[in-house]
Amino acid sequence: MSAGGELQTAIASALAGVEVTGVFDGPPARAAYPYVALDATTESDWGHKSGVGREVLVAITLWDDQPVRLHGLADQVEAALEGLTAVEGWQLVTMQLVRRRVVRDVAGPWAAAIDYRARMLSSRQ
Repeated sequence: MSAGGELQTAIASALAGVEVTGVFDGPPARAAYPYVALDATTESDWGHKSGVGREVLVAITLWDDQPVRLHGLADQVEAALEGLTAVEGWQLVTMQLVRRRVVRDVAGPWAAAIDYRARMLSSRQ
């Protein structure tokens, strides 16, 4: 599996304790609020002379119809990812928060977009 795929699996496991109805690989067709949509598929090379490395951009979007609860859930997500250390087949070098913002479409639910940058080295040398 790709670095992004392995990271996405590890993040989904780390978010199991967050009080949401589900963690989905992208926006679900139907889901009860609050839920998480996760995407860790944007990768670029972060290797070195003798090893394979990847920089993976992670987009986590929390959806909810209650803004106060949404902020608390975003805090839970950040706390869960602070403890993330193991990614199958990869050494997680850094997991850096890039930005966090809350937005709302006038006719829709609230969304907390939380973006991370992960830098990883392959353990399979």
